[in-house]
Formats: sequence, structure tokens, C-alpha cells
Amino acid sequence: MKKTARKPAAPRSPPRVVIVGFGRVGGALALGLKAGGWDVAVLPRSADSVRRAAAARVFLADHDDLRAAQICILAVPDSAVVPALEMVEEDLGPSTAIIHCSGALPLSVFSVARTRRAFGSFHPLAAVSDPHDSLAGHTVALASTDRKLHALLDAMATALGMTALEVPETGRAAYHAGAVLSAGLMVSLLDAAVSSLEEAGLKREDALKALLPLSKSALRGVEHRGLEKGLTGPVVRGDVGVVQAHLEALPPELGSLYRLLSRRALRLTPNLPPETRLALERLLA
Repeated sequence: MKKTARKPAAPRSPPRVVIVGFGRVGGALALGLKAGGWDVAVLPRSADSVRRAAAARVFLADHDDLRAAQICILAVPDSAVVPALEMVEEDLGPSTAIIHCSGALPLSVFSVARTRRAFGSFHPLAAVSDPHDSLAGHTVALASTDRKLHALLDAMATALGMTALEVPETGRAAYHAGAVLSAGLMVSLLDAAVSSLEEAGLKREDALKALLPLSKSALRGVEHRGLEKGLTGPVVRGDVGVVQAHLEALPPELGSLYRLLSRRALRLTPNLPPETRLALERLLA
């Protein structure tokens, strides 16, 4: 495939970036940076990814791109970060910084590198399910081994319309668990809610259609009023009879999940009468 010629970079143009992988996150980063005027090329890892990148009119990286890149982003699954590093490291320029997009992996994963260079991480707090999903308005967790690289990552976040957040290396696992709870496991929770409506005799697609606006309204309440004031439901109202009826209606697996989350709701509800709180605590034990 013949590569389209590029215009010479302006003296103060954004850094050259090569992204290894053109999946959901890699694609979103590439398209977002491209839209922001950055010089981006991608190194897809499959034939399908090559076709998607070509369709999106994103440059495919060659050897010269790897040598000239100031930042190489490894937008690959956690288990593929080290193999991806080993694949490209010898082709990169001596000053090229290498970045991974994992929320859970510490920067020490790069200790296997054969050359000394700056390393970092750029983990978007966004549920990216398609390469065309915009990252604008989301937060990104940054880490780096070098102050100059950190400034570049800050600039990259700004170009994508994101807010930068720094997470201590020792807290990465807990940070990532919280991110998973608020995104992927929230989808699992919605699946449990859909299953509860199925227990009531509703069709799965009808249940999801009914519950999605409800979930969105709950998140809007939290956004506008905070966690405690955004919480709704029978626990907040101290309605012991309703909670008991729910538990009797649900199968064991859903009942266990309901108890667990309701105990959490009880912690967010400090002003219940003591006798009501005690009754709920016994019911949810």
C-alpha cells in the first residue's frame, strides 16, 4: 500500500505519535488526536484493524514513523503490553517515549525494556465501545517517569478535551477497580436489573428499554446533587416492608446482589430513625 505524502511539520507542531493497535481505545485516541491536528500514525495488529484504519483515513505507520515518533502508545490489552513493547522497541528512536493505556498496570511493567527512555501511562476513564467514541469531557489518569513526558501527556489530554488526573503508583489496582465498578460492572448491574424485570414476566428488550432512562436519571441526580442526595429507593425512605417484598420476590443470586447494594445504600442514609435502621440491617444481613 502506497503511503500518502505528508506536509512538513511546522516548527511548533504537536508531537509525532505512533499508536500500536487500532481497536476501541487505540482508534478513539487516533481519531481524537487526528481531529485535534496531531501527527498520528497507527500500527494495527490485525487485518481487520488495518481495514478500519484505512477506512478512517488514519496513516499506517512505517519504519520512518517509528524512528521519528516522540510518543509511542501501546493501545493493547494488558497481557499484550510487554510483547508489544518488545515488538517495536528496536525500531523506535532513542528518545521516543513509550506509553501504555492500562489502568491497572504500574510503570514497572516497562522494566523489561532494553533501552533507557521515558515511560508513562495514559488511561482514559471512558467506556469506549467503538473507535469513533469521543473521549472529550472525560478524565484520563496520567503517570510518567519524566517531567517533559508528563507535560506532553498533559498536552495530549487537552487536545482530546480530557481532564488529567494523577494516580499514585501504589494505588493503581484500587483506582482501576473503582473505574471498573463505575463502568463495566455498572453494565452487569443493569443486566441484573433487567433479569429482575424478566422475573416479573417482562421481555428482556422491553425491560432494558424501560430501565435505561431510569438509570440515566439516577446518574443525573448524582451529577447535580452528589451521592447522598442523589440516592433514591426504599432504603432512603426507610420502607422495610418494600425491601422485604423485594427480597422474597428475587431468586437467590439477585437477592444476594440486592442485599449487598442495599447495605451500601444504608451507609449513604445516616438520618433514618434508629429502629428503622436496625430493622433494615437485620433484613439485609
